[in-house]
Amino acid sequence: MIGVGSISGIYLKNISEVFRDIELVGVCDLIRSRAEKAREEYKVGKIYDRMEEAFADPDVDIILNLTRPYEHYAVTKGALLAGKHVYSEKPLGADWAEGRELFELAVERGLRLGGAPDTFLGAGVQTCRKLIDDGWIGKPIGAAAFMICRGHETWHPDPEFYYKRGGGPMMDMGPYYVTALVNLLGEVSGVTGVTRSAFSRRTITSSEHFGETVEVEVPTYVTGTLQFSSGAVGTIFTTFDVYYPTQARLEIYGERGTIIAPDPNTFGGPIQLYRPEEGVAKEIPLLFDYSQNSRALGLADMASALTDGRDARADAQQILHVLEILTAFERSSEAQGYLPISSRYERRAPMQSGRPRGVLEAGGK
Repeated sequence: MIGVGSISGIYLKNISEVFRDIELVGVCDLIRSRAEKAREEYKVGKIYDRMEEAFADPDVDIILNLTRPYEHYAVTKGALLAGKHVYSEKPLGADWAEGRELFELAVERGLRLGGAPDTFLGAGVQTCRKLIDDGWIGKPIGAAAFMICRGHETWHPDPEFYYKRGGGPMMDMGPYYVTALVNLLGEVSGVTGVTRSAFSRRTITSSEHFGETVEVEVPTYVTGTLQFSSGAVGTIFTTFDVYYPTQARLEIYGERGTIIAPDPNTFGGPIQLYRPEEGVAKEIPLLFDYSQNSRALGLADMASALTDGRDARADAQQILHVLEILTAFERSSEAQGYLPISSRYERRAPMQSGRPRGVLEAGGK
């Protein structure tokens, strides 16, 4: 594990207590006390003073990259060059060029590259996928996704990176929505976008950096339209500029009904299905496991895929496709026009139900 910041806690917990296909060999962080705390609390075997020590460790198969978004590229590239498979937090890179280079490097070296988000593997989105694939709403014709909030500076202990390169609402929260959308509706062939930043500066009011000012370097109000290869059309809106009583909305529209999907930043429900013959939206029970916070599920699936010789579900083609879409909205806005998506995408197999908890496939321990 490279990077033992705020997101690492749930990874440490789930790797230690839930997923039996993976073992945490060691941790590395620029702030050594974070690594020492992880070792003490979760009985981690090794602390690496430098990430290159982890890259060179023969006991390590996969590097888990939990660094800040603008650091993802350098860490992932270093690990791939050292011959390690990599699973990275989102996004794959801070821009499209970084992501494409990492993808090509992994292919060239014959290495696995995967990454977050893995929330789409949870019970919520997997149940929605089954409803769609089984025809409950007929042929999908559209989708709408909204993530509306006023930013992270009031609560996050270190919010500055959200407003720097690789940050912003689309790069930070958009991966959950776009990953869910492509898993439900398939490949995106093109997008249009309009972006802006409503505020040039942010004042931090969380306790650790109270009163400090952050210069905003990325769009914080992003609207877009997605053209899916299937013919469906989606809309997406993400912002850090707006006061709003709720945060998430994800809906899939079909010829015969509508699915009101759960927050794609979570693993569970609720899910509502509306069909005209019913006249009301009805809650649908979850049909798969992993409804609680199961971060590291994608990492465990990747490790299992290495053993089984199959495609990992949160694999390189998915995270590259999602990154191209995320970054295309700003590029489309700058060009003031429609932007084709060049990367190809094919949905991987749905999750299996009825498996022992913490074991992903037949090859698991």
